[in-house]
Amino acid sequence: MATRSFLFLLGSSRADGNTEMLARIAAEQLPASAEQRWLHLRDLPLPEFEDLRHHPEALPTAPTGHAATLLEATLAATDVVIASPLYWYAVSSSTKRYLDHWSSWLKTPGVDFARRMAGKTLWGVTALADRDPVVAEPLAGTLRNSAAYLGLRWGGVLLGNGTRPGDVRSDTEAVARAKTFFS
Repeated sequence: MATRSFLFLLGSSRADGNTEMLARIAAEQLPASAEQRWLHLRDLPLPEFEDLRHHPEALPTAPTGHAATLLEATLAATDVVIASPLYWYAVSSSTKRYLDHWSSWLKTPGVDFARRMAGKTLWGVTALADRDPVVAEPLAGTLRNSAAYLGLRWGGVLLGNGTRPGDVRSDTEAVARAKTFFS
């Protein structure tokens, strides 16, 4: 079996938040042979996304800077894990901006983004402050539909409850789910 390579994209505005803690608990269960790369989107800010799809004279150019780093990491991974807290019932703004850039990568000459993404697995991890998991459905739907659009396998979303830093460790059900999430 080929070695799996997990890219963990952390979309929180704070370090060591509940979402990151939950993702790290899940990642601890991965086999030693699975590569892991952890990137904080707050440390790799992307420019505002500009939709140029209907301006044929303005084809996207090869990404540079943080966008190039994120594109390379995304394409190198077999498994992309979006670890975004639930902010206003959706992914964080840095996560949404990253996903928006997928649109330009689809059109960037020489990248072949759609073909190279097909067959990878997309996962979600999120911490929410509400006890009703249905409030996370917009976040899960964003990721699930993005996976379907590009032909990625949908691995599912791991939900945990926590407001204050460290709260998610008290969510024993989420911690138990984390231990089998990637299997």
